[in-house]
Amino acid sequence: MAITPLDIANMALAVLDEAPIDSLDQDVKAARLLNLHFDLAREAELTKCAWVFAILRATVAGADTGSDCGLNFAYELPADCLRALPLTRDGEPDGAPISWRQEAGLIYSDQSGPLTICYVANLTDPNDWDALFTEVLVAALAIKVAHPLTHKSGMIDIARSAYDRALEAALSANAVQRGGRLYTASWSSQRGDSRPGNNRIAR
Repeated sequence: MAITPLDIANMALAVLDEAPIDSLDQDVKAARLLNLHFDLAREAELTKCAWVFAILRATVAGADTGSDCGLNFAYELPADCLRALPLTRDGEPDGAPISWRQEAGLIYSDQSGPLTICYVANLTDPNDWDALFTEVLVAALAIKVAHPLTHKSGMIDIARSAYDRALEAALSANAVQRGGRLYTASWSSQRGDSRPGNNRIAR
């Protein structure tokens, strides 16, 4: 069955024991708050972890910048990329790592192209999401709107507990690529972004 942003918004309201809305454009407080936070919360939750369903790969050609700093090949990031996963020679998660850095919309590397980049894509259609990610986003939205909507501190705690349970379930089910969480040492030491093409990686 198809799922819509409205369904997700109403699931977030259910976490807070609030009445459902008819539309995200409805002129009521709950709809205004959820409409305000929906896209940013989705992008944030996609970015925090390397969700398996959202990992894409692309092979990109680089340009030699002529720089003598070592990382002299530049690769343009694709439009749907939220962040690149740590780069390796063959593009595989367990491949030999390569040196790289990200600046604005470009990746710089010491490797000449073509370069295979794996990245977390900005997937906007709820029907492309893993159900476990949907549960995480529902709880994240509930956290965002809990205080301004209910003015009850207890509801924030309820939403946070729902978020923790949803994320733990996703990790336990291997819905997140290990080593790809944004706050791990391995990721923070190699932070970057990238924008390749169309093929989703099977994990």
